[in-house]
Amino acid sequence: MDILTMPGQVAGGKVWIVGAGPGDVDLLTVKAYRVLQSADVVLFDALVSSEIMALIPASAEKIAVGKRAGLHSAAQSEINQLLVTKAYTRKNVIRLKGGDPFIFGRGGEELQTIVEAGLDFEVIPGITAASGTAAYAGIPLTHRDYAQGVSFITGHCQLASRPMDWRGYANPNNTLVVYMGILNANIIKTGLLDAGRAPDTPVAIVSKATTQDQRTFIGTLSNIEQLAADPELVMPALMVIGDVVALADSLNWFKPQVVQSTNLTKQIK
Repeated sequence: MDILTMPGQVAGGKVWIVGAGPGDVDLLTVKAYRVLQSADVVLFDALVSSEIMALIPASAEKIAVGKRAGLHSAAQSEINQLLVTKAYTRKNVIRLKGGDPFIFGRGGEELQTIVEAGLDFEVIPGITAASGTAAYAGIPLTHRDYAQGVSFITGHCQLASRPMDWRGYANPNNTLVVYMGILNANIIKTGLLDAGRAPDTPVAIVSKATTQDQRTFIGTLSNIEQLAADPELVMPALMVIGDVVALADSLNWFKPQVVQSTNLTKQIK
């Protein structure tokens, strides 16, 4: 889809690509908060929490453009066009994204469109889901005794033209964080096991991280499909695979104040 601009007119607005963080409103950066206060229009993702949405001025136009697996509310081309159009008709245009816009947030794609349209812009990073989730689940992504590196990958494994480097991700000295991988747990399991990762490698799936509904489901690579299929698992959820997951029991500090009939952390054996 070609992006339509307005020949003969000068865009009077500016676009901010803003990371909203993993959910907890207190993890929003001061700069992101300040920019939101001056918003004239906000295009927001489904993963932006209601507490953060409440910070947007009542006078601002709010447009939901979030994407969820199987529930896409707006095509990427439509979002790109909206950003350009609103920059011509509004002053302060905010593209508000869950986590960090440059880590599986399509921020780079949208920014390319903004640049091609000749618009003024700025990027405000946010705490990405990987670091926020790990911190609130008591899982250090790196540790001198457990993991000397960490990889972030997307769980959308169906891209035949871009095969996953399972051998590289199977390094036992690295932590693997999988975004959007719940629906492909079987592919992730098979790929890592075939590449040599041990079946007893600890795995955590953290649901609705950093919020009062956070739940942590812990098991191993051999039963990752069971973890992903647990009926109590609510999206969004993130996978952490590696020996550092073993530290979750002792380093877990976040205690959501939610009355539940079961423990927050479920051990599946």
